Amino acid sequence: MPRLMDLGISSVSENLSEMGNMAQRSLQIALDSYFQNNRSRKKVFELNEKLRSLEDEVGDIATEIVARYQPVAKDLRFIRASMEIAYIFWRFGRYSYDIIDTVDELHTGLDCNKTAVMEMSSFVLKAMELSLLSLRTRDETIVEKLYELDSTVDTLYRKYLRGTINANNKDDWKVHSRCDICNLLILRYLERISDHACYLGDCVSYLVTGLSSPRR
Repeated sequence: MPRLMDLGISSVSENLSEMGNMAQRSLQIALDSYFQNNRSRKKVFELNEKLRSLEDEVGDIATEIVARYQPVAKDLRFIRASMEIAYIFWRFGRYSYDIIDTVDELHTGLDCNKTAVMEMSSFVLKAMELSLLSLRTRDETIVEKLYELDSTVDTLYRKYLRGTINANNKDDWKVHSRCDICNLLILRYLERISDHACYLGDCVSYLVTGLSSPRR
């Protein structure tokens, strides 16, 4: 017969799995909106709201488990890590919504160069996928690859930022400035998603080993 606490832990695990899938879908929809000029703001908003609701639910279940069953050792690590992971998934959703909000506010009617966003998004999507794989498999070694990807993402962001600051071409200034602002904001949100993918990897490492990451 399973422990009553195991039922709560199972419920938390199911919620986290659902949140991971929703967060991944939210980012993909937001990026598709930019690359394909789709109007998908409502979809991303609804996913973000659902993620926020599930984060609250994970927190409520975790609090009840601690209060009723006083978990120790591995169970307690799972509860602590789960609350952090639920928050990370909500942040994924929030940054995805920020991306699509930026697209709607600044990109409408423009034909911007999307090369930088396309390049960085490929790394960020890979980082998100790896972080979710790390959680599913409890593979703490994936965190090293996540930080390697994050370093690449940081480099790409700084490169585009410096290039924008140092640009001397003032032709069509209004169009180019709106495109640059739009791209910079999207790149910044992608950079933050990459950071949070690393945090997720750190949570898995803590869950498995009991050791907190010195890099956070």
